[in-house]
Amino acid sequence: MTRLPVRKTYKLYIGGAFPRSESGRTYDAEGQNVARASRKDVRDAVVAARAAQPKWAGATAYNRGQVLYRVAEMMEARVGELAELCSGRDEVERSIDRIVWYAGFADKLAQVLGSTNPVAGPYFNFTIPEPTGVVAVVAPDEPALEGLVSRIAPALTGGNAVVAVASEQHPLAAIELAEAIATSDVPGGVVNLLTGHRAELAPWLASHMDVNAIDVTGADGLRTELETAAAENVKRVVSGRVDGQSLAEISAFMELKTVWHPIGT
Repeated sequence: MTRLPVRKTYKLYIGGAFPRSESGRTYDAEGQNVARASRKDVRDAVVAARAAQPKWAGATAYNRGQVLYRVAEMMEARVGELAELCSGRDEVERSIDRIVWYAGFADKLAQVLGSTNPVAGPYFNFTIPEPTGVVAVVAPDEPALEGLVSRIAPALTGGNAVVAVASEQHPLAAIELAEAIATSDVPGGVVNLLTGHRAELAPWLASHMDVNAIDVTGADGLRTELETAAAENVKRVVSGRVDGQSLAEISAFMELKTVWHPIGT
């Protein structure tokens, strides 16, 4: 008897689980039926990110770095599968190396971005970097994997939770990445990945009052609309790189808090 293969179902990744879109819709991408997220799925992802963010931010910076490194380990175990869903092995290896680079910076941010400020008086003045909160990411269509990794990794490094809209044309790599994340130590809700139509999902993220920043790197022709919607709650708008890493990419998703403390009498 001829055996029929079990075809993979490509779902969303929200709150550490893999639900279908609440609408039941799918769309064709890369020859597969992929979940087409809805406005309700966007709301669910933001709720999950908001619930998970304080614990992620409250973890030690060293621990966050170790967790991100674990993601790289899980991706390394899936190099073959990931390579089939993007431009090839080179892109996968660059993506893994990028996560390792950001993981290494997790426990160095306070020293590099923070400072002890000179003041004239009987007190100390410290500047301390803190996460912005919930970050929405509109990933570029290409490179499908490296572009997504390059935008979510710096946000995660600083203690933010992420809701990302994957490449609309090439979403399969994002779901494979989600499976690697799900088998790592990343707490559920810290990373949420949505697949579907960018023009349908991104505006709701930009206007969502519980999203603190939006990365519009992959927004293409939607950028002006998203920036206008983001202004409603003075949301931070970021546009970055997909072909490298830098401290500036992390600091773009950080707030700098200044604390005054008296010197003892």
